Amino acid sequence: MVDHRSFVGDLLSQCGITINGSNPWDIHVHDDRFYTRVLRHKNLGLGEAYMDGWWDCDHVDEFICRILKANLDSRVVGSPKLLLRMLPSLLFNRQSKPRSRQVAERHYDVGNDLFMSFLDPYNQYSCAYFKGTDDLNRAQCNKLDLIAKKLELRPTDHVLDIGFGWGGLAKYIAEKYHCTVTGINISHEQISFAKEYCKDLPIRILHCDYRDVEDTFDKIVSVGMFEHVGRKNYAEFMRVAHRCLRDKGIFLLHTIGNNESQLDSDPWITKYIFPNGMLPGLAQISKAIEGLFVLEDLHNLGPHYDKTLMAWDRKFRKSWPALKNAYDERFKRMWEYYLLSCAGAFRARSIQLWQLVLTKYGTPQPTCRY
Repeated sequence: MVDHRSFVGDLLSQCGITINGSNPWDIHVHDDRFYTRVLRHKNLGLGEAYMDGWWDCDHVDEFICRILKANLDSRVVGSPKLLLRMLPSLLFNRQSKPRSRQVAERHYDVGNDLFMSFLDPYNQYSCAYFKGTDDLNRAQCNKLDLIAKKLELRPTDHVLDIGFGWGGLAKYIAEKYHCTVTGINISHEQISFAKEYCKDLPIRILHCDYRDVEDTFDKIVSVGMFEHVGRKNYAEFMRVAHRCLRDKGIFLLHTIGNNESQLDSDPWITKYIFPNGMLPGLAQISKAIEGLFVLEDLHNLGPHYDKTLMAWDRKFRKSWPALKNAYDERFKRMWEYYLLSCAGAFRARSIQLWQLVLTKYGTPQPTCRY
């Protein structure tokens, strides 16, 4: 019989991790069922075991970073059930219109109190830009201004914001650049918040799927939404953006991406955080824009997301006393694991954050240089 504890211990030792060791990235196991669970269910088992309190680590982010740098996850076969989990992604469109609302209902509608506890004043639930600062609020304003400059915004512009969130980007460009903004979103909670947050500004908020947009716009921006589109819909998303963008306009796409094109997402993230989510590879994005857009600029902000997630985690932990009556301890551990494991993934350079500037064929090249 295989000694699962020894096998896991040997694997972890290859990336400098010791079970019950003294380093901040060492794992402390409280339940011996942990070893079998991880070997059978890999990423899913590791995350669920943390939620259940079977293990702890002072620096979960660095623990995950070391595992990913050593590529340990690919060296564990796991249960055949994990392969079966991929079949729906291969056979069906998991991001169809009816299914697309699942991520809003199960994630973005969890509660505005939760998100406001760790976000900045512009409610940016996406990568900040820590150029010249270590302050999260300043870094998020840097990101917003970077986007505005890349879009070459003018007061006469009507901007389409695909995703919209709680309205922070729309509010920023309406106030600072005097643009008119139309935002589309499918989250009831985000829209409810944004209607009050953006009142008295030239911002129109539509509760609709991106596939239902019919108007045309001078500029289009989409921040942190493409991760929910799904590989079967990338081409349609780009066709919608192309149809809605006026000639000589600019489209900025801000998305997390994989180093390699994938058929499915991390099973733990899919089950507990972003149902039906999928990170695109550059080849998949490139294929989707063929015949539609010129890629004017590609900017990788991946290391800035590591810093963003660590700042979010610090604020979340500090805010927990005010949240714990609404969310239980297992939720707390789930949320911490989500933020810290994603920080570790960015630190390991396993995933990236890209900003792509796109224009229609024949458009003069944008002049912004950041």
